Amino acid sequence: MTHAPLVLLDLDGTLTDSYPGIAASARVAFTALGLPVPDATALRRFVGPPLAESFALFDVPADRVPEAIAAYRAYFRETGMWQNSVYPGVPEQLTVLHDAGVRLAVATSKPEVFAGPICERFGLAPLLEGVFGAPLDHVPSSKATVVAAALDALRPAGPVLMVGDREHDAHGARAHGVDCVGVAWGYAQPGELARVGALEVVPTVDRLAERVLATLRTPGRAELSASAGRAAAPTTGT
Repeated sequence: MTHAPLVLLDLDGTLTDSYPGIAASARVAFTALGLPVPDATALRRFVGPPLAESFALFDVPADRVPEAIAAYRAYFRETGMWQNSVYPGVPEQLTVLHDAGVRLAVATSKPEVFAGPICERFGLAPLLEGVFGAPLDHVPSSKATVVAAALDALRPAGPVLMVGDREHDAHGARAHGVDCVGVAWGYAQPGELARVGALEVVPTVDRLAERVLATLRTPGRAELSASAGRAAAPTTGT
């Protein structure tokens, strides 16, 4: 156990621009089911939320959602997960935080079996103490349970902060008494992060380390509540 601050980082839309692979996988799924394929703007809604929730948003019948997820995953495993890139400047910002003594870990709704290899492939893993993600489909999970797994494994005794681009990040962190700093370069709808109580929204990647360090150093912020509950609405990520 260490008193060093811990920052939990979302992956899709925060560290990496995963939209191309997620959108391509979704198109494959809609086509396989013989359903209309949403346009490129609509498909941005697939980044972040659990797949079952995303397909339901587009009126995929409940009894066909498992079929849609299977088609999505088949393409994603082979191709889609690599149609992805790290946002320019992210490694440098993580290095600043790491060198300042901040512990870093990924906490993502993406299944861990995909998140780990993505972090390895794109050179992020050496800066991280761990990569925590959802189980594969049909196992109940949520952003809150992912955050719980990270906290249980890393056992922080100092300040804790979540950084993410969607409301799910704020909700999952808040379930454990952890505050969230949002980022503006991801996939949130206008006003989404402010509406769910993000402490602030960092406007550009080059200000990430500066704003995270400022938050961690502000008295009364980023303090982990040991008594926080563990809410867990069932989800599985992209």
